[in-house]
Parts: sequence; structure tokens; C-alpha cells
Amino acid sequence: MSTPAPRPGILDIDPYVAGDSDTPGAARIIKLSSNECALGPSPKAITAFREAGNHLYRYPDSAATELRAAIAGEYGLDAVKIVCGNGSDELLTLLAQAYAGPGDEVLFSEHGFLVYPIIARFAGGAPVVAPECGLTVDVDALLDKVTTKTRIVFVANPGNPTGSYLPVTEIVRLHEGLPGHVLLVLDGAYAEYVTADDYSPGGDLVNANENVVMTRTFSKIYGLSGLRLGWCYAPSAAVDVLNRVRGPFNVSGPAQAAAVAAIADTAHTEKVRAENETWRAWTSRQLSALGLDVAPSVTNFVTVRFPGDPAHNAEAANAFLVAEGILPRRIANYGLPDSLRITIGTEAEMRELAATLSRFMEKP
Repeated sequence: MSTPAPRPGILDIDPYVAGDSDTPGAARIIKLSSNECALGPSPKAITAFREAGNHLYRYPDSAATELRAAIAGEYGLDAVKIVCGNGSDELLTLLAQAYAGPGDEVLFSEHGFLVYPIIARFAGGAPVVAPECGLTVDVDALLDKVTTKTRIVFVANPGNPTGSYLPVTEIVRLHEGLPGHVLLVLDGAYAEYVTADDYSPGGDLVNANENVVMTRTFSKIYGLSGLRLGWCYAPSAAVDVLNRVRGPFNVSGPAQAAAVAAIADTAHTEKVRAENETWRAWTSRQLSALGLDVAPSVTNFVTVRFPGDPAHNAEAANAFLVAEGILPRRIANYGLPDSLRITIGTEAEMRELAATLSRFMEKP
């Protein structure tokens, strides 16, 4: 008997695999696999979420009017150019489907977010990979890969899982080298963690051009991963396209309420950022002192390269940590088989991580 067949290319997609959340037999879990916010969401966001439960029988505001106004006010943007989505992943997927299709190419860097090749193939396009240099996006390598078939260039800035970033001058240089028909998508999931003076998430570039979109998320510094909420800032034409293809009620009412409250609680956000900087620096020093290669990071995670010998390589380190109830992220599927990505957790979690890796490195 014949059966329904998916569109060509769908079965070529490698499904996205999330970071581990549990391991059998562990007395306690320290989850450092998904770059979640170590301090959790603002208490005010939790209160707003609970209060929104009284109105679950109502449809949410399809236009996310209050939320877009809150985002615009916090980041100095034009609310009319903001579109909210069910996580930034939804918006990235819609952009790929709207602007690329069969015969088109979608370009991204070597260690780019694994969602990029998935959504490129889902749209029917061909994923194209440009090499990186020192775990950092290489602008010249990207530009060398641009062809007449290129429709979208995805750049995670800062990068995941590398933790590196491109200064605004390099982002501008990349944009200037692209043809006008190519859409540059700047994925700023970790933008709120960056304090470097030469960094920009891309809002100014969106305002000045018709082919740049900036995406952001509430999953990281705001600690609202479970609510699946993201947003993008885009030129008017792209906003019109996204509003035509997104679901009419793609962001729930409780998610909108929690996000508005999270944005307003700037003291909590600043505390999260400061704690992350403190324990990212401490963790990097401790792991470097063990002889491990810790890549510089501006995010809430570090990528750690392990020795090549079988007793102390990344696979062995992962097994040792998991046996102790500490869950990092294997990133072999990102082209980094010798490394683990480790989320920056609380003080207690980072001290436990360092002590456990010290025991691991000391074993014969």
C-alpha cells in the first residue's frame, strides 16, 4: 500500500536534540546543558504569570501590543517594527520559509546554531556552511560563500556554542558585502549578556536598511524558557510578511504578561548579568588552571576543550560529570567533538563543577 510521503528533503533533516535534563540514579541534578538562567525569572514575572491564569478563557492579544511597547521602551526601538513569536525559533523558521525555497541557499557559519540547517531544509533550501576562524564567525569566509542563489545569511551574535562575538564594525562590513536581495538575520539570543563597548545586537542596522532582521529571546537572561517567547525587529516589509504567515495567536496571554513584568524588573536583570559575569570569570579561571582550554565567552556559558587522550577527552569528561549528576552539553554535532559546552550556573553549582572536573583530571 502507498502511504503519504513528506516533501523531498524533509527526511534529510537531523532532528534537533535538546540538552539533557535528567540522568538515572542521580541523587541531585545540576543542569548545565541548556544555557538557562541560573537565577530564574523575575519574581514579578512569576506573579504576573499566575495572575494571567484568571483569564485563560480569553484569547491573547494577537498583536502583543503591550509587550511590543514594553520591548520598544526598554531597547529604544520602534514598536511598529517588532513581531513577537513562540520563541525566536518560530520567527527564524518563518523567515526561512518566507524568503527561501527550492533552489535557494541559506548561509551560516561552521559552528552556527543547529536550528539553521533544519529550517533551511524545511523551507526546501540548501544549507551552506562557511568556516569559522578561532571559534569566531569569519566575515570574509561568509562573503566568499555568497552566490546568486543565496537568500538568507544567519549570524548568531554572540555565537552558540562558541560564546564569541563580532564587533559592530564587522557586522556592518558583512552587511555591506551582501547583495540587496539577501536577508541578513542577526540572532541575538544572548545579546543581553554582552557588555563589550564594540558590540551591537543590530537595531541600528535594521533601522537603516531593508534587508536586516534582528531576533531576540526571553529564554536566556529573562529566564522564561518554559513560556517559549521571542521577538524580532525588522523593516516594515518583513514585518508585513511575518504578520501574514505567523499564527494569529502565536504568543499566549500568560507569556505576554510575564514578559512585560520581566522587562520592567531591571534590578533582577542587572543582578542576573552581574552574577553571570562573576561566575563565568571564576569558572574560566578554575578550569583553565586544570589545564583545560576555555574559550573566551561573552554569554552565560563557556565552551571547554579537553585533551585528546581517551581517559581525559570530552566523551570521558561528559560520562564522569553525568555520573555525578552534572549535565553539560556534548557539541560534537556542532563540529566540536573535543569540547563540552557548560552553562554558567549558581555559585554552588560552579564550585561543584570545578571540584568534580578537578577529580576527573587527576584520575589516571
